[in-house]
Amino acid sequence: MLDKAPLATPTTLSKNAVHDISEALKLLLSDAFALYLKTKNFHWHMSGPHFRDYHLMLDDQSDQIFSMTDAIAERARKLGGTTVRSIGQISRLQRIADNDAEFVEPLGMITELRDDNAILTRHMRETHSLCDEAGDVATASLLENWIDESEKRIWFLFECGRHS
Repeated sequence: MLDKAPLATPTTLSKNAVHDISEALKLLLSDAFALYLKTKNFHWHMSGPHFRDYHLMLDDQSDQIFSMTDAIAERARKLGGTTVRSIGQISRLQRIADNDAEFVEPLGMITELRDDNAILTRHMRETHSLCDEAGDVATASLLENWIDESEKRIWFLFECGRHS
């Protein structure tokens, strides 16, 4: 019977807020996993004259993105919501496009990751607005830090992709 007991985590947020915020967090978590794996993919397949610098930067960035995942999932659960349960579910929910190309030019990788981080940032801002409306300051606070980290990744990727 324990495995069929409904989740009833206590919260001071409304039932609608719990649903809406935890669903938004589920989408963000799917995006974070997709961006993490793409960043690792490009880290593993980097080549060219700036190999070492890009390889190390993408390793750092992937670690930063991965570190968000547990906090996102646990925040949804603390609110009383649920989170992703499988790779299949992540693939259905992610808004960051995969890149399965056999070869991507280094600057193409940098540009694609910059744009993907911007997509993630935009979705985090939308979730932040949802949290503001619901009075969920704790989730909003987490998002503020993640947005700042994402903006730093975008900045680094932008600077790496400049031609002069």
